[in-house]
Amino acid sequence: MNKSSRGLLAAALLALLVSGCAGPSMMSTERSPQALLGQAEQQAPAQAADSRLEAAIILARRGEAAKAQEVASQLDDTALSAERRQEWALLLSRLGLEAEDGWSVIQATDLLEAGAQLDQDAANNLRYRRGLALGLLGEPLASTQAMLKAQAATGSDVPNDAIWKQLNRLSAQELMTLRSNADELTQGWLSLLELQRQSGGDIDQLLGQLSNWRDANRPHPAARKPPAELLALRDLRGTRVERIAILLPESGSLASVAERIRRGIETRHEQAGQQGAFTPKLDFIDSSQQDLNTLYAEATMRGAQVVIGPLAKSKVEELEKRQRLPLPTLALNYGTAERNGAENLFQYGLSVEDEARQVAIRAARDGHRRAAAMVPNNDWGRRVGTAFRESWEDQGGDIGHLMHYDPEALVNNSVKRLLDLSGPVDMMFLLGLPSYARQVPPTLDYQKQPDLPVYATSQAYEGRPQPRSDSDLNGVRFVEIPWLIPDAAVGGVEALPFYASYRTLSAEADDPALLKLMAMGVDAYELGVRLPQFQAISGSELFGATGTLRAASDGRIQRQLPWAEFIDGLPQPPLEAEGQRVIGSGSGKGAQAGQTNGRGNADTSDGELTNSGLGDGDLSNGELR
Repeated sequence: MNKSSRGLLAAALLALLVSGCAGPSMMSTERSPQALLGQAEQQAPAQAADSRLEAAIILARRGEAAKAQEVASQLDDTALSAERRQEWALLLSRLGLEAEDGWSVIQATDLLEAGAQLDQDAANNLRYRRGLALGLLGEPLASTQAMLKAQAATGSDVPNDAIWKQLNRLSAQELMTLRSNADELTQGWLSLLELQRQSGGDIDQLLGQLSNWRDANRPHPAARKPPAELLALRDLRGTRVERIAILLPESGSLASVAERIRRGIETRHEQAGQQGAFTPKLDFIDSSQQDLNTLYAEATMRGAQVVIGPLAKSKVEELEKRQRLPLPTLALNYGTAERNGAENLFQYGLSVEDEARQVAIRAARDGHRRAAAMVPNNDWGRRVGTAFRESWEDQGGDIGHLMHYDPEALVNNSVKRLLDLSGPVDMMFLLGLPSYARQVPPTLDYQKQPDLPVYATSQAYEGRPQPRSDSDLNGVRFVEIPWLIPDAAVGGVEALPFYASYRTLSAEADDPALLKLMAMGVDAYELGVRLPQFQAISGSELFGATGTLRAASDGRIQRQLPWAEFIDGLPQPPLEAEGQRVIGSGSGKGAQAGQTNGRGNADTSDGELTNSGLGDGDLSNGELR
């Protein structure tokens, strides 16, 4: 959340606290919070809880939000009367959203799961806030379901932006879950999402389709008030990309890689045209012998509006050092700078570091707290190991030991040494090629650790079904691009993103590694035609052949990959949904494994529903008065 949004949220919530907490507890003569807290130490449980709640309310009204939240989160809410317990839940959930502390909101809204007596308005507002909190905690499916339930009960359009943000974060697997029991409201949202994803980056076409969708779905909250992200596209009318320069080497060590990427670009370009989408003119320019200034001069001379490439890491590093590029550029590799500072530069590639970060987040959401990790003892392994460690520690996890193993050494010796050095752990991170990875689970069995969960990157899977060879990997969870695990990712090949391109290219590729490069070319084309949108609208995403792609604040494209688990030697959807062990497993008090410190990017709005008679009147039609 940026600073301005954070400031608006804090101001809105503070105003709500001041105006919305009035009641029997806010008399003209106000007691000292410290005196109330001291008094509570001498009182019976029910009276003590009431005194502490009164102190928290007064602290919040005085602007001491952090202290108010601390007091409210630590009192025994079960000792309060039904009316006061509802007041406590509304207070703590507001304070939690103001502080971007999702777990405090979960703690407060557990009343919904406990069957507590609540006014209907309060119950709906608490359910909405729970959805916002789940978004903060990186649980988009549970977040979406909670907010849709609140919206179904009220018809309010206040949650629209928050629902849209979380819908766009759903994996294909999660979308299948949401679709399986969809009511009319949910079906409307899903059809709007599908419309956006099939637009092919043609903004004018998408806006026309949005208008038609609104006409056909007039009662739907999103028809009355479309998500702000979609309305913002109106400012991009007339920004269609009509010519793209593609900088790829035709000779040298990267020529064969470039050839496969080019094949993916050309295939997607051709088939988009066959499907009726507008397609830009493509100019392929050999980048193997020319410097960057010459390449950009030629691209400009040809009338390019967007550049795709270069591919060589050295050239991307050179671009990173520039203040501004002459044309919006999607580089096909990542530089080594800590942060990309060049204006107009986006970077995209098949980064294993992204996969390691995703593993760390998933394992934390699954409730794991202490990891053992195995990566090869080379530069690649060290980079991936560092990415895992940093992300894991960001989630609040501990590393027992990070081993840089010798791929040529005996697996049993490496695993035994890792376990000895790590001490008690509850999960393992593995970076290894299939021939190595297949030996790890049997070794864990031999070391009397058969139930230790193993999480791996895509390197553990060879890319084609081999149930006999991969049976030793049973139980291992891993990430992979949708095109290589269609059953696990989307329920079958026909549901794959850009299925027509998949069908053509998969028939040509005799090696899964080559199909990955072609898939990268497909997504590079789709990102290229969408660059104006990605530049103008933060949070823009592409549901692509190589994963769900979104741009970080510095323009680096991050991939969110679907998960699979080896079952009977085949990649299948994981038996346990992400975060299932954490969310819904109990109160927010202490059940905070997998906390993401607010980086789930939920649109926290202000936590109030007002349409259809909801809320306390602090919002009107979704805007602060």
